[in-house]
Amino acid sequence: MTQRFADQAIIITGAGSGLGQAVAERLASDGANLVLVDMNPEGLEETKELVEQANSEIKAELVTADVTKEDDVKKYVDATISAFGKIDGFFNNAGIEGKQNLTEDFGLDEFSKVIAVNLNGVFLGMQYVLKQMHKQGHGAVVNTASVGGIRGVGNQSGYAASKHGVVGLTRNSAREYGELGVRINAIAPGAIMTAMVENSLKQLDPDNPEEAGKQFVSANPMKRFGKPEEVAGLVSFLLSEDAGFINGTVIPVDGGQHAMY
Repeated sequence: MTQRFADQAIIITGAGSGLGQAVAERLASDGANLVLVDMNPEGLEETKELVEQANSEIKAELVTADVTKEDDVKKYVDATISAFGKIDGFFNNAGIEGKQNLTEDFGLDEFSKVIAVNLNGVFLGMQYVLKQMHKQGHGAVVNTASVGGIRGVGNQSGYAASKHGVVGLTRNSAREYGELGVRINAIAPGAIMTAMVENSLKQLDPDNPEEAGKQFVSANPMKRFGKPEEVAGLVSFLLSEDAGFINGTVIPVDGGQHAMY
């Protein structure tokens, strides 16, 4: 078993499902001790079971938290320091899609909700985690952006605006913290088959989401959905010393769709 992260402590937000859950399994198999953060305690328990199956020797702490609330963010950071004394890595991943609609019909309430989770939540996580990493003089952060953060996707004003914001935060902070021993990068997943994408397909065509899925990937050179574990491999790499000179970059995981724009 590869122990890429032996004796390291890594926080994962949005760990109760989707990409967060897949990354938790991968990092556990790579030897990391984990702090799993999500609003859904049942999802966290499910992820903990998967993590323990992947590697029974690591420790996994569960923190039920809302990433939009500063006190909750401080709580999961403090829990990590209490349990492990440090933060070696941070997968800043929690996010929502929001409803799909034309910009003129999107609505301020929905826009604000998506921004609160996808952008404010990422900022708050970085604020508190980077303070600890600065003190330590080392650490690696991977933020979850999206292909919707590097190009227009349509009918998703809040999501696109929030994910473009994540890209900006990533690049800006990477310039600030590189000389302090901290690397900050982002991933830009495309059509990865998670519950969030399934919900998106149902919004596109409630009566025939499978057909919507075929159309969804038709513009993808690989003509298929990505798998959560394919994203997890990239996150593991970016958090590791194998990526020691990679900083301030945004890497698409979309089967090559970004190359067409």
